[in-house]
Amino acid sequence: MTLAEHAPIGSVVHEGDRVLCHVCGRWFKSVLAHLRAHGTDDLAYRGEFGLERNAPLEGASTRRRRADALRRRRETDPAVRAWCAEGEHRARSGALTEAAAQAARGRRHPEQRRRKTLRSLASISPEARNDGIRRHALVRLRTVAAKAAAELGFPDVGALVTDRVLAGHSLAAISREAGLHKDWLSRHLRTVDPDTAAAIAEHARVRRLDAPWLPVLAELGFGGVPEYLRDRHLRQARSVQAVAAETGLSRTAVQTALTRHGLTRVSHATSRRRVRDGAAAVAERFGHPDVAAYLADRRAAGLSWKTIAAECGRSQSWVRRRAGLIR
Repeated sequence: MTLAEHAPIGSVVHEGDRVLCHVCGRWFKSVLAHLRAHGTDDLAYRGEFGLERNAPLEGASTRRRRADALRRRRETDPAVRAWCAEGEHRARSGALTEAAAQAARGRRHPEQRRRKTLRSLASISPEARNDGIRRHALVRLRTVAAKAAAELGFPDVGALVTDRVLAGHSLAAISREAGLHKDWLSRHLRTVDPDTAAAIAEHARVRRLDAPWLPVLAELGFGGVPEYLRDRHLRQARSVQAVAAETGLSRTAVQTALTRHGLTRVSHATSRRRVRDGAAAVAERFGHPDVAAYLADRRAAGLSWKTIAAECGRSQSWVRRRAGLIR
C-alpha cells in the first residue's frame, strides 16, 4: 500500500456524507467499497492508518441505508435471524466480551484509540486521578490481605491478626507466616483494617504499661493485672493503698491500672468490707442469712430499734442504717 497520508494518522475525515481516503485523498460515500482499488482490505487499511476497528469509514446516509437493509434481511432471512440470535446470546452470556478481549490481548492500541485515551485522561483532574489511584491500591491491598487470611483458615485479616497477637506473635511473624514481606502488616494493616489496627495498638499499649506489674504478680501467683486487681480490690476489698503496698507500685499506678482494665475503683474499700463483715457476723450470730432478715424478724416480734441495738451490740444509727431508714 502506498502511504500518501492525505488524512491524519489515527483519524477519519468526514465531509457531509463523504469520507476522505487516506491513500489517494479522494472523497467517497464508502471508503470500504473503494479499498479494492488499492489492493487492500478493511483490517489492513485500519491497521496501516491507526484506526479503530469500529471507526466508521462510510458517510452517515450510507450507514443508515446499510442498517435499514440489514433490518429488512433480519425480518425475512432465517440465516440472518439465526446469526443475530447467536450474537445476542453471546453478548448476554459474556462470551462475546471475552472473545473480544482475547483477540485484543497483546495487540497494540491503534493511534485513534490512543488519542481518545489521552483526551479522556486530560479531562480528569489531578485530584480525581489520584483518588482513583488510591482506590485501586486499596482494593489491591485488601485482596492480598483476604487471600493471605483465607490460606491460613481465617475469614478475614482482622481475625488472623487478632488470633496471632493474642497468642503472643508479632506483626512481623504474622506477615512471614502469611507469605508476605515481614513489614507488610506493619505498613498496611491500618489501611486494610483500621479497627483491628487500633485494637492491636491498644493491646500493645496495655502490655507495655502492664510490664512493671508482671514480675511481682508472677510471685503472687497471678498471670495478669486484671485478675490480680479483681481479686484484691473487688473480691477482697483491699484499698488502693494496700494494693500499692503489696506490689511496690504507687497509688497512681494502681488507679490508672484499674481504669486501663475497665475496673471501677471502690472508695473506702477496706471500711466497706469491715461494715459488710460486721453485718454478716450479726446475722450469723442470730441464725439469719443476712442482717436484713435479722432486722425484719426482730421488728416483726415487736422489738424497738433501741432493744435491737442493745441485743446485737451495735448503735441505733447502725441498726437503722442497715434497715434502710438512714441514707
